[in-house]
Amino acid sequence: MMNICLRYTKNEADAMEALNGGFYKVLKHIDRFDSSKASLYTWVRAIIIRSCLDLVNRNKNMPATAELEQAGDVHILPNVVSGMSATEILKLVRELPPATQAVFNLYNIEGYSHKEIAGLMSISEGTSKWHLSEARKKMQQMLNKRSK
Repeated sequence: MMNICLRYTKNEADAMEALNGGFYKVLKHIDRFDSSKASLYTWVRAIIIRSCLDLVNRNKNMPATAELEQAGDVHILPNVVSGMSATEILKLVRELPPATQAVFNLYNIEGYSHKEIAGLMSISEGTSKWHLSEARKKMQQMLNKRSK
């Protein structure tokens, strides 16, 4: 679960804060767990992700009016990423602004749709698409700098 938190935060202290907050919520609401709806792991994971998003929302620094109907395609050469370790990629993702980082993780790693992300983060679908597009652009810029 710590690895999930590290994807959404800028440092280990914030990740630990999100993890502790998430497990507090798990223990506080364990009576709400319904094994017929999800496995314990899935239920806990969802709470941990929401705890990370709560932390992002408390520290949010995102443009309020930025929206995009379609996220633009950004092309990153496979050979640039293939030569990187997971730690190096995580370091790049952690350089993204908090809300942009959260959308990037929710969409690309967790598999949420823009509609689901909008609901989780209390933003519009267009804003979610904008953050994903921004994340891709910034990642491409960082990777281009790295490959030179």
